[in-house]
Amino acid sequence: MMEVIVLILSFLGLLLLNVPVAFCIGLSTLFFLLVIMDFTPSVSAIAQRVATGLDSFTLLAIPFFILAGNLMGRGGSTQRLIVLARTLVSSLPGGLAFVNIISNMFFGAISGSAIASAAAIGSVMHPRMVTSGYSPGYSVAVNVSSATTGLVIPPSNVLIVYSLASGGLSVAALFVAGYLPGILMGLVLMIVAGVVARIKGFGASERVPLRELFRCFLDALPSLGLIVVVIGGIVAGIFTATEAAAIAVVYALVLSTVIYRALRLSELVEVLLDSAKTTAVVMLLIATSMALSWALALERVPQAVGEALIALGQNPVVFLLLVNVMLLVVGTFMDMTPAILIFTPILLPTAMEMGIDPVHFGILMVVNLCIGLCTPPVGTVLFAGCGIAGVPVTQVVRPLLPFYIALLVALLAVTFIPGLSLWLPRLLGLI
Repeated sequence: MMEVIVLILSFLGLLLLNVPVAFCIGLSTLFFLLVIMDFTPSVSAIAQRVATGLDSFTLLAIPFFILAGNLMGRGGSTQRLIVLARTLVSSLPGGLAFVNIISNMFFGAISGSAIASAAAIGSVMHPRMVTSGYSPGYSVAVNVSSATTGLVIPPSNVLIVYSLASGGLSVAALFVAGYLPGILMGLVLMIVAGVVARIKGFGASERVPLRELFRCFLDALPSLGLIVVVIGGIVAGIFTATEAAAIAVVYALVLSTVIYRALRLSELVEVLLDSAKTTAVVMLLIATSMALSWALALERVPQAVGEALIALGQNPVVFLLLVNVMLLVVGTFMDMTPAILIFTPILLPTAMEMGIDPVHFGILMVVNLCIGLCTPPVGTVLFAGCGIAGVPVTQVVRPLLPFYIALLVALLAVTFIPGLSLWLPRLLGLI
């Protein structure tokens, strides 16, 4: 018990001192081990686990997907997806909010990154929304809340991390399972945006002829084709998720440089450097989180937590409610990747004992932790969206509340309607 207390207090203390999350995890793991062993073996064990934690072929997909997303973002795909979304829904009341949400769903599915989606879509849509009469805080709230949908709609780096943490669960099954929950998240956000438009009197921005809609769809079709190639190839068994990520890079490179001609070869160095920096941050989080997971397993913390949860009741409904509350709290101060790596080994065995499908449980965890990305004090997507728009967080929190409630409703639906996650994978014979 003492080592767990040391772990929690040291992690929270370092977090309050604004130490980067990866270093918070690594140092708190060291303090945890120092309670049970000497300094030299503690450091050696962490170094070994950091190295072996990254020794995974599956993880190789993450830098490829990051690079593919950056190539698409810099190669003209963002603008075309926004134009397509605008032609689809701009004629509705509050249409620009719908455009923002749908654009984030499109681009998030391509980039697999909520921060990249919030940056790419927010930088374009925020000035337009403010010019059209939307308040700056509301514009950022729409962008931030909808940017998280791309972490559920595949291809998603977070689902690859969950596959690793769960012991090798099928990435194809997880990818396909994310479609309906991700679309549901977008729909509930659009319902809120529609209600706000009625209350605030936001009108339609423009009416687009059917011919223009068809032209915009054809223009954006190559960008949407990336999703078809990646997911179709994985589901059909043509290639693995890692191979699909490499193919996505080639596809995005050809699309951006040859078809759209929006990315010059001289700009590739900058894109590669940006991708390398993002990959380094993600991989350091994964490495230190894997070390902490090993340390927790060494002291049988997952078993103790599982026994405590089972003692509270054998009812899966009660268990899932407790898990949701726990993860909602965790998501407010911990980034998604380490949270999944740390808590999956703790919670998943108990969930499976209660008959909960691991694919369903993974989607539940990801949807839950997506909400934390929009929540202070850590809320990385919230702060990224505010920084891009130049709007203080204090102006965003209030207009964000209805969208936060909508995401909670989506979370409850995903939690207690397993078919939302499992219907498509079962239909395709993936589980």
